[in-house]
Amino acid sequence: MDLKDLLVTRDTPVGYELQPLKKKAAIQLMGSRLWGRFNPNHWDTVYAGATGLKAPIQTGEMSSAYISEMCVNHFGEAMFTGARIVCKYIASTLANEVITTHGVVREKIPKGDGFRFIVDIWTDNEDGEKKTVGFVEVDVDVMGAHA
Repeated sequence: MDLKDLLVTRDTPVGYELQPLKKKAAIQLMGSRLWGRFNPNHWDTVYAGATGLKAPIQTGEMSSAYISEMCVNHFGEAMFTGARIVCKYIASTLANEVITTHGVVREKIPKGDGFRFIVDIWTDNEDGEKKTVGFVEVDVDVMGAHA
């Protein structure tokens, strides 16, 4: 499927489901300098176990990045011109869990000559346990929205 086929347009209805992404919480990435590497709870299995964790936990930034990638796939450049993502991390993502992103258009509000879309977003693991919840607000086809 071409990414252009995923773009949300003014004709996209409330209830539309964004194409999910699946990402493995790979410990090699969790310990990467890209994601901080400040807290050994995110990459050291022995340290994480000593602090009471079942396994190292993924940083919240990683879940946010997955959600952002899904949204950019659907809203394109509009995600970089006034969009807003609000997330709450409600459970730890453990090393080696497979995380899936989700998004469903909750509202479509007329704005100028376009629409402001409100999209409920979340991530969950392979057992359906929610890890991150929130919403995204994005303007589509709103002239002057970039000003």
